[in-house]
Parts: sequence; C-alpha cells; structure tokens
Amino acid sequence: MPSIIVVSGPSEGDYYPLKGATIVIGRQESCPIQIADDRISRKHLQIRNDEGKHFALDMKSANGVWINGRKMDAECELADQDEIVLGDSKVVYNTEEFPDRESAFLHYKQRGERHRSTLQQ
Repeated sequence: MPSIIVVSGPSEGDYYPLKGATIVIGRQESCPIQIADDRISRKHLQIRNDEGKHFALDMKSANGVWINGRKMDAECELADQDEIVLGDSKVVYNTEEFPDRESAFLHYKQRGERHRSTLQQ
C-alpha cells in the first residue's frame, strides 16, 4: 500500500499509509494527515487514488506545494519517492509497502545515503 512519510518539519517521522480514495494533508485537526506547521494551510494538499495511481492537487494553499523542486500549478500524478514540500515540511510519497513508520523512515534515510555525493569538499 502506498504511503506518505514526513521527513522534515514539526511532524518529522510520521508515517501514513494511503488508505481510501482521497486523503487531505493540512494543519486542520479533521485532516486525515495533520501536520502542525504554521506555514501549511488548514487544507493544503489533496491526494486521490484513481485505479491504483495517486494524484496530488494543491487545494489553493497560501504557500503553495513543490514536488521535486517544482511548484505545482495543476494536478499531477505521483511517482515513487517524490519529495513534496508543504510549508516548512517535506513529505515523501512511497509506492513500497512498509510494516511500520520506523522501517519507512529507515528506507528513506538509506535512499539518501545512496544519493549522497562521494566528492569531498
């Protein structure tokens, strides 16, 4: 089951399997994925499942959404390991299933180690 893991910001380490047809990420308590970040709108980002594919849509948030460094301007399909920046927080979309948040976060950290430059400064 695809999932979202919060990799930086006030809710770092939180892990959310994407159950259901539509998930909203935001600051509001009623959001299925709540991130307590002052720069995140009450309802910031919608992720919807359409026949096994997940699509992200900015819900007219005040500070916007960036996916892999590009500002979202329309709904887009998510791919494995997409990095999504909302306010001062970063979340990663995973297509791989994890048994718990610790293994999901470890997978993210190990992925980062594989991409770290070997050049010395």
